[in-house]
Amino acid sequence: MAKLAPKIVVVCAEPSGDMLAEGLVRNLKSTYPNAEIRGIGGPLTQGAGLCSWFDMNELSVMGLVEVLKHLPRLLKIRRQLLHKILDFSPDIYIGVDAPDFNLPIETKLKNKGIKTLHYVSPTVWAWREGRMHKIKKAADHVLGLFPFEAEVYEKYGVPYTFVGHPMADAIPLDTVREDYCQRCEVPENCLTLAILPGSRAAEVATLLPTFLDTLALLQEQFASLDVPVQLQALIPAANSERYAQIKTLLAQHSLAEAKNIVVLERPARDIMLASHAVLLSSGTATLEAMLCQKPMIAAYTMSKMTYRMMRRLYKPDFFALPNILADELLVPEVLQEDVNPVVLSGYLSQVLLDASEQLSDGAQRLLLSLPTKELLVAGSSMVEPTAEHCRHVFQRFAELHQALQRNADLQAHHAVCKLLEQNEC
Repeated sequence: MAKLAPKIVVVCAEPSGDMLAEGLVRNLKSTYPNAEIRGIGGPLTQGAGLCSWFDMNELSVMGLVEVLKHLPRLLKIRRQLLHKILDFSPDIYIGVDAPDFNLPIETKLKNKGIKTLHYVSPTVWAWREGRMHKIKKAADHVLGLFPFEAEVYEKYGVPYTFVGHPMADAIPLDTVREDYCQRCEVPENCLTLAILPGSRAAEVATLLPTFLDTLALLQEQFASLDVPVQLQALIPAANSERYAQIKTLLAQHSLAEAKNIVVLERPARDIMLASHAVLLSSGTATLEAMLCQKPMIAAYTMSKMTYRMMRRLYKPDFFALPNILADELLVPEVLQEDVNPVVLSGYLSQVLLDASEQLSDGAQRLLLSLPTKELLVAGSSMVEPTAEHCRHVFQRFAELHQALQRNADLQAHHAVCKLLEQNEC
């Protein structure tokens, strides 16, 4: 039997981890009302009962080369965090994702007899499988989000549980767009594009200008039709800092005075569910768009050095999570120089064309004359959104959604409780 007031450390390094850990923290506080839960978290885990020692945004860095630039600061935070943890003397440490930050801490704590759990398997199935040796030394147990991960953990003899994904539990299989239009104050009969440039400052700075150029090209084309169609754009901001950054970048763009662009500091999920299509940065957002049953195009840029390293080390054929899960090309994914308005708008125009015809009950056939551009970058992939392909995509989206519905929050909670009980044996 675990003690009634365990000391628990939870460390999330970015918004996706904050979202994943929220339900776990809430369940732990429900089971152990007197538990002390500390560490690093964002607004969601803090709202669930975590006391954060540091600002989570200090840890949000993207890319191999980009991490190196911020390495001294990250190492300083990690040293300070380790001192706080040892002073706190927790019963268990839960590292949420961010393996390069969390695993070294877990290793030190495990060597001192503190139970460690790593929530979200590192992408050892995609690259750097040799990290499994570090994981085995660091974590008493690993919780994974995807079913295909179990094989590599069995191979190395590391305790692992597939818990599914909390987002798959939270998002219904069937949703009604009109409900979310009301939440986002969008007219139901308005053609709507969700634009998600990422949750990190560097991602937003890199991708948003190109995404806005894409929007400008699409709006120009739709406005030039015999019966003009207004294209509404919704941009979610992960927090107040991203909101200010997005508004600043928008003010510097030719679309600065456009009234049909709305920036909202609210969950990206609501905005995707209120939209007809999604233009987004690759990452967890692609999984969320899949669970929302939305057509999308995933874009990602990185430094040239990071790209060259990833091309050598990365094993899967795809980088967007829906494609990885399905092991087939369901949604287009573009990299580097292919992330440009012509490529992005070429796909989105076809998807939005179909949505616009449905809104107008087929009253007009939209004839768009967007230019086309061949993909140039190795790793980029495009699909033709034919009616047959779209039917197949949405069927696979639903199947994958069901496969990930495992009550992840409860399973993660049970795994933590078991480790806490081992402390009392």
